[in-house]
Amino acid sequence: MEADRQQIRAFYHAVWAKKQQQEPLSGLESMIADVIAQHPEYHALLTQPVDDVAVEADDVHNNPYLHMGLHIALAEQLQTDRPAGIRALYQQICQRFDDRHLAEHRIIDCLQAQLWTAQEKGRAPDEQDYLIALKRLATARH
Repeated sequence: MEADRQQIRAFYHAVWAKKQQQEPLSGLESMIADVIAQHPEYHALLTQPVDDVAVEADDVHNNPYLHMGLHIALAEQLQTDRPAGIRALYQQICQRFDDRHLAEHRIIDCLQAQLWTAQEKGRAPDEQDYLIALKRLATARH
């Protein structure tokens, strides 16, 4: 498991290096590079050797890899509209916050909560619970 985690982290570093060197990127690499570009606070970290980066594994606010991974998961959900209806909710949430990146952070907070609940209960994430949380987010008053 730790080797897999290190490989994934090393992939982020390699993608960022390719982006900085203006090398061609695959579709997945482009998606990752776009997420990294939205997070300038991680740019210096991604130029360091991956083994030199200390993170708290389970804390999305102190683990840049987890944070970016949740952004990527959301991007994939939006591409496939799965769970069904997430694209429309995403648009509503973006309008509500009037800041796409902030809206995505609120959405990935909901996603992370669903993933932790599923992990604690030893089951798959509940798409309906996730959509309910997003509907609340879309309609809540400021």
